[in-house]
Order: sequence, then structure tokens, then C-alpha cells
Amino acid sequence: MYRRAVARTRDPAVRTLLVERAARMLRDREPLTLRSLVAGTGVSTMAVYTHFGGMDGLWKALRQEGFTRLATRFAAVATTEDPVQDLAALVGAYLGNALDHPDLYRVMFDATVDLEDLSAADATLEYLVQAARRGRDDGRFRPGTDPLELATRSWVIGHGLVSLVATGPLPRRTLDGGAPMLTALFIGAGDRPDRCRASVERGWPPPF
Repeated sequence: MYRRAVARTRDPAVRTLLVERAARMLRDREPLTLRSLVAGTGVSTMAVYTHFGGMDGLWKALRQEGFTRLATRFAAVATTEDPVQDLAALVGAYLGNALDHPDLYRVMFDATVDLEDLSAADATLEYLVQAARRGRDDGRFRPGTDPLELATRSWVIGHGLVSLVATGPLPRRTLDGGAPMLTALFIGAGDRPDRCRASVERGWPPPF
């Protein structure tokens, strides 16, 4: 049904179709070529050029889509009066996004592929930076705490755990270790142990 239209105009539905199909093919370790991508989709190979300019553009779009979905996930996390809770919730959202989109997650951190928007990765990290900054300004973390450094360490904890689960060999219960690891990190940054544990517990999602 799309074969004639996609050669002339861009259709967001076709673009999404091709991005998601490419991601599934990567997940299933299928050879990803121009012809294999469109096989059985009802669109022609011209659609890849119409929407991405070719296969190189498709790879960029795949990586971009991963960060777009992560940003959407972060934006859905409620901002509360407790920045430590919010920071823990953002890390939890990061894990959830990776588990929901393991195929795109794999491509997000492929440094051999450019992003369509080079600021996309920084923009997602900024959600964590803002929560860390609020924690410092509210006195939860020490005055000299660097929000970027604390946000990056929080991201590293989430990334390390979920990489071993979403694209690795470990079971999902491995993610339960995220809450105590974040608690230790935040206590090390100056938060009170009892208050920190309560905040992380409120922010951390239910078992994955």
C-alpha cells in the first residue's frame, strides 16, 4: 500500500515501520541490507532513500530513535519535592527503557554510528544532572558536589546493570542491585543514610 507514495513523500508511519523493523533484525541477528529491510513490508527500497537518504542514514536514525525514546521516558518521570527520589526514579526509567527497547538500546551506544542530532545524548543526561543539582542545592548532597559527575555515576550504575540484562547473560533480578548501589553513591555524596534509603526506595520502580 505504501509502494507508490513513499517514493515521493515522507510518511511518519513508514519511517517508524522501517526503524522498528531494522531494530528487530539487529536483535535477531538477521543480515540488514536494503532489500532485506523492506522485504515483506509492502514498501519499496526507494522508501529507505526517501526517509533516510540511504542505509547510512538509517543507522543514524536507529541510534537517534533510541535517545528519542529515552527522552520521552525521562519526561514522563514526575518531578517531586525530593530530588534524591527523582534521581533514583530516572535511573529506574533508564532501565525500563532499555528493557522495553533492547534492540534500539544496543545501537544507542555504538560510537561508530553518528547521531542525527548530536545533542541528543547530552539532552537525556541533563535530566539526571538537573535532579543532582537540585539535590545539592537542597542540601541533600555536599555543597561541592558536581551535578554532572554525580549524574554520570548514576547513569553508569544503570547502564552497567541493564547492559548485563537487556543485551547480556544475567537474569532480571540482577537489577535489584541498583537501589543499594545508588544509595551508597548518594550517601557518599553527602546524603544522610536513613533519609537516602527512604528516598531511593520511593523512587525505585517495582521489580522488573
